[in-house]
Amino acid sequence: MRPTGDGGWDHRGGDLLDRHLAALSATLGRFRPAGARLERWGRELAWTVGRGGRLLVAGNGGSSAEAQHLTGELVGKLRDDRPALSAIALCADVASLTAVGNDYGYEQLFARGVRAHGRPEDILLLMTTSGRSPNLLAAARTAADIGVRCWALTGPAPNPLSDICPDTLAVPSRDPQVVQELHLVAVHVLCEYVDLELPAVLGGAVGEAGGPAGAVVPA
Repeated sequence: MRPTGDGGWDHRGGDLLDRHLAALSATLGRFRPAGARLERWGRELAWTVGRGGRLLVAGNGGSSAEAQHLTGELVGKLRDDRPALSAIALCADVASLTAVGNDYGYEQLFARGVRAHGRPEDILLLMTTSGRSPNLLAAARTAADIGVRCWALTGPAPNPLSDICPDTLAVPSRDPQVVQELHLVAVHVLCEYVDLELPAVLGGAVGEAGGPAGAVVPA
C-alpha cells in the first residue's frame, strides 16, 4: 500500500496481488495432470544419477536461477540426508559461458556444454517460459546428436522446443511469472520423487556417502 496524501492508503498493491494469485489459481487445476510425468521423470532421474549418470540443466534469466535451484537440491539435499547426486547447471559457469558466447555465438551457449559434459543416457533438462530460445533449441539438438535424453519444462505448447523435445511438461499459462512459479513447484516435486525412488536404486543405502556406478534405467 502507498499513502494517498490525505491520510488514507492506496490499496492497488492488494489488487495486484489478487490478480496474480487469481492467474496462478486458474492454472493450478490444469497443471495437476503433470504429476504423472513428474513421477516418471523422478524415477528415471533417480536411476540415472543414482547409478553414476548425470543431469544437465539450462535456462535463461529466471529459468537460469531455477535451473541452479534444481541442481542445488540434488547436489545438496531436499530434506533428508542422502548421497550427493551429479547435476550441473550449464548456465552457472560464467567463465565458460562468456568464452563460448565470445568464440561461438550466443546460440551455442549451452550446446557446447552439453557436448562437453553429456554422456549417452545422461539427461538434459531445459527450462523456458517461451520454448523459443535459440540457445536451448541448439542444446536440445546437440543432446539428440550425442544420445543424451532431453526433457523440457516450458510455457504453453506447442512451441519450438516441444516440437523437437517430445518429453515436454508444458505449463498452460500465458503469464511467464505463473509459468516460472509452477516450474519451481515441478522442481520440488521432481526432487521428492527422486528421493522416494533412490532407496530402490541404491539397495537401501540412502544416507551413506557415494553409491554404485554405471547408469542403468529400468524398463
